[in-house]
Amino acid sequence: MENPAFLTAPQAIFPALRAKGALPLGTRGVLLTRSADIAALLTNPAVFSSGVATTQTGTERPLIPLQIDPPRHRDYRKILDPLFSPQRMKQMEGPITELARGLVDTIAAEREVDFVDRFSVRFPSQVFLSLLGLPLDQLPTFLEFKDGFIRPEAITGQPRGHEDSVALLKKTATAIYEYFDAVIADRRASPGDDIVSRFLETEVDGARLSHEDILDICFLFLVAGLDTVSASLDCMMLHLALHPERRQSLVDNPALIPGAVEELLRWESPVMMVARFATQDTEIAGCPVSKGQVVTGLLGSANTDEEEIPDPDVVRFDREPNRHIAFGRGPHRCLGSHLARLELRIALREWLARIPDYRVPEGFEPTFTTTIRSLVALPLQLGQSA
Repeated sequence: MENPAFLTAPQAIFPALRAKGALPLGTRGVLLTRSADIAALLTNPAVFSSGVATTQTGTERPLIPLQIDPPRHRDYRKILDPLFSPQRMKQMEGPITELARGLVDTIAAEREVDFVDRFSVRFPSQVFLSLLGLPLDQLPTFLEFKDGFIRPEAITGQPRGHEDSVALLKKTATAIYEYFDAVIADRRASPGDDIVSRFLETEVDGARLSHEDILDICFLFLVAGLDTVSASLDCMMLHLALHPERRQSLVDNPALIPGAVEELLRWESPVMMVARFATQDTEIAGCPVSKGQVVTGLLGSANTDEEEIPDPDVVRFDREPNRHIAFGRGPHRCLGSHLARLELRIALREWLARIPDYRVPEGFEPTFTTTIRSLVALPLQLGQSA
């Protein structure tokens, strides 16, 4: 899955993979490519677990609620889901809009910018800081945390399993725990109108989140929420740069933007795959799976499966219904999906309102990261071309 051609245009390769069905990977497990098979994987946590040994992640404990299976997972979601409901996220629209406008204001007068450096990395991180009630000048610290944990190999220049990269990952994890430990202690002493204070206050059926629970939730939001929204913005902006007629349709009719966000999540599927671990010897899609083996589902392939999506190769901003699973499926469906949608809608709306015309430089060849399809860089020429 590290083939550059696959990362650049996976949609062209998915049909051939689906034609092969489930793909045995020897001792590494099984790769699923069809929508129905991936649905079976994601909706059966008793057999295919989201739990992962912390030795593989560098964390002290599992990340909540992502790496916790039912029934404990349901207890956490009962507490957390209301805090991230569409109604609650709607209250964030004003502040998030201001953050997006502030970033666009610093860019709009320029002729060429790197969208990754100037917007897609910064925007979700600023939203996260605002949610936590932290000053925006903490941004460099958060970006250092994110990169050191998610992509230590990019910093060390060594493969992910190399001792230098492992050491950086563990050092970063420790720093993240220490940082949020202090934030939680501060909010406990002086509650405010921020998400950590709400974590501390919320009680459902007599149950509250412990200090360690909140620590692990904050850790997950940092490493998962920031990177996925950045990657989604990268994919969407590149797509609209390469398809100016689709971009113009959003400029002319901003009411299409929510549908465009859903369709581009489906088509681009920035989070390319999800993995589950077999809790017992079993089989899926006709493939035997041994206890402990990994079964991976290609979300992008499911999102372009003609058995589930009508005319999957047509990008249509008015697609209804849009049954994509870019945020997963089943009990572990992304907790922050409503926040991510809000961020993406606001980002496209504010950017296109101020910068309706942009393109990539002639000859630009995108370079994507693996697993999550974020761009290493996205140079954009702003304004009408000569």
